[in-house]
Amino acid sequence: MTTPTLTAGAALLARLKTVGVDFIFANSGTDFPPIIEGLAEAAAKGIALPQALTIPHEHAAMGMAHGYYLATGRAQAVIAHTDVGLANCAIGALNAHVEHVPILLFSGRTPTVEKGRFGARTVPIGWGQEMRDQSALVREASKWDYELRFPEQVAELVDRAHAIASSSPRGPVYVSLPREVLCEACPAEVLNTPPAMQAHGLFANPDDITALATRIARAQAPVIFAQHGAGNADGFAALARIAADWAIPVCQYWAGQLALATDHPMCTNRDPAPLLAEADLVICLDVLAPWMPEHHAPKPDAYVVQLGPNPLSIRTPIRNFRADLSIAADTGPVLLALEQALVRHRPDVSTRTRFERIAARNRDAHAQALAAATPDAAPGMTKAQIARCLSEALTEDHATVVSELGCPMLPMRLTHHQAWYQEPHAGGLGWSFPAALGMQLADPDRLVVATMGDGSYMFSNPVVCHQIAEALALPVLILVLNNAEWGAVRQSVLGLYPDGHAARANQVPLTGLQPIPDFTLVARASRALACRAETHAEFVEMLDQALEHVRARKGAALIDVVTRP
Repeated sequence: MTTPTLTAGAALLARLKTVGVDFIFANSGTDFPPIIEGLAEAAAKGIALPQALTIPHEHAAMGMAHGYYLATGRAQAVIAHTDVGLANCAIGALNAHVEHVPILLFSGRTPTVEKGRFGARTVPIGWGQEMRDQSALVREASKWDYELRFPEQVAELVDRAHAIASSSPRGPVYVSLPREVLCEACPAEVLNTPPAMQAHGLFANPDDITALATRIARAQAPVIFAQHGAGNADGFAALARIAADWAIPVCQYWAGQLALATDHPMCTNRDPAPLLAEADLVICLDVLAPWMPEHHAPKPDAYVVQLGPNPLSIRTPIRNFRADLSIAADTGPVLLALEQALVRHRPDVSTRTRFERIAARNRDAHAQALAAATPDAAPGMTKAQIARCLSEALTEDHATVVSELGCPMLPMRLTHHQAWYQEPHAGGLGWSFPAALGMQLADPDRLVVATMGDGSYMFSNPVVCHQIAEALALPVLILVLNNAEWGAVRQSVLGLYPDGHAARANQVPLTGLQPIPDFTLVARASRALACRAETHAEFVEMLDQALEHVRARKGAALIDVVTRP
C-alpha cells in the first residue's frame, strides 16, 4: 500500500497551523513556488493552514508579527525571499530579540544544485543570491537557527522552532528553506501527530520570593524600576496592589510597555535620581537599562534585585548593573507569587505615611506634566500637548497607543496593560506603524493608534503599510508628529556638547529633513482619510473626525501634525 504524501512546502505550512500559528506574513520570490504550490495543494486536500498574507515588504511583515504577539501572546510566522528578503527582516529580528518577542522566521534559500534535481536553479539570481552563510544575517538576533535538509524533517523542525521561540526568555528563531527540499514529497501522516515538544516558562525559586517579600516588608525606601510591563493582565493588577499596599514608587524609565497605570498613586516620573538617592531596596522588573550609570547609581548599601525572564540580559555583552539577587522568572506569574508571599507580612504605620508622602509628590509631578501639556503652555504644538489631547479623546475606549518617538507616556491617562507600547530598545526605526497593523489584525474591535515621528514614519515604508491597511481593512489611526528633523539625534548631540559648535549653529548638521514630504498624499494614495494640523485647534477638530472615521471602520486615518522642535 502506498503511503500518502504531500510536498514538504505544504507540510511546513500545515505544521505551522498545528503548533498554533494563525498568520503567515510573507513576501514571495522565485524561491516560493513550492510554498505557493503547497498553499494550493493543502486547500485542494482540505488541510487546515494558517492564513497566508501578502506583505509587500519584509520589514512590515516582521513588525506585524511583533504587534500580533503583543496583542495575543502567540508567536506568528514570517516567510521571506532568500538572502535579500532576510536582510529586510534583520531590523525586525533585532527589535524582536531585544524585546523577547517570539517570531518563527523562515526564508527560502537559493537552490543548492544547478541541474538534475526538481527545484534546481532556473534564473540568474539563483547564483546571485548564493551566500556562504545566509543564517548569519539574523544569527545575532536568533535564539536558534537551522537549515531544512530533508523533507521528513519538516514536522519536527517546526515543532522545535515554535517551542524554542515560545520558551522563556522568548525570542525569534530562524530556519532557511532550500527550494529543492521543499519540492520533495513528505509523508502526510506527520500532520496527524501532536507537537513533539512544548514551550516552557520560567518560575522562581520559592525561597527567593520569600526572601524578597521579607526585604520589601522591612525596607524603608523601596523602589521598582519597570521597562517591559508586568507580563500580562494578572501581573499588571498584582503590581498595582503590591505598589499600593507597600508604598513602592514605580519608575517606568524608558519603558517599552506599561507596567503601572499612569494615574496610580505610586506611578512616579521618569527621573531615577531622587529615587535612587533614598532607596534601600531597588527592584528591577524586566529591565534592560533601569538607569544611566554615567548619571545615576544606587546607594552602596542598597540591595538590588534583578527580576524577570532574563534578569542578567545574558546575550548583552556589556551590562554591569548590580544584581545582589537575580530571579529568573516570567513576569506575570512571579508578581502573583510575590503578592502571595507578602500576605505573611503586614504594612505598618510608617508604610502608610510613606504612601501619603510619595502619592503627594507624584500628584504634584503629574499636575506639572499636565500643565506643561496645555494648549497655551508653549507656542506651537509639542509632543506632550498632542499626547494629552489624544488621551482626552480616548477616555471611553479600551484603546492601544503604539508610540515610536511619538506621544510620551506621562501626559496620558493609561489604565490597562495593553494601553501603551514604545519603540524597542534595539532602535530599529519604522516599527510603530506595522506593529499597530499587527495589533489591529489580532483584535479588530480594538482602537489602535500609532504615533510616530516623521523620520519613523518614513522608515516604516509607509506606501507599503498604507497598502496593507487598505488591503486587510485595518482601521488604524496614524499620528505623525512632524518636526522636519531627526529630533532624537539633535537632542543627543546637545546632550554631549551643550556648548559646542553644533549647539550654536543655525541648523545642527545631519539632522534636518527639509523639505519634508506631504505625508497626506502618501496616505491618500491608499484611500486613507488624511489631513494636516498646524495648530492645536485644528488638531482637536481633525482628531475628532479621524476617530469617527476609524471607529466606523471606514479605513485608516492619518493626521500629519506640525510639531515644535
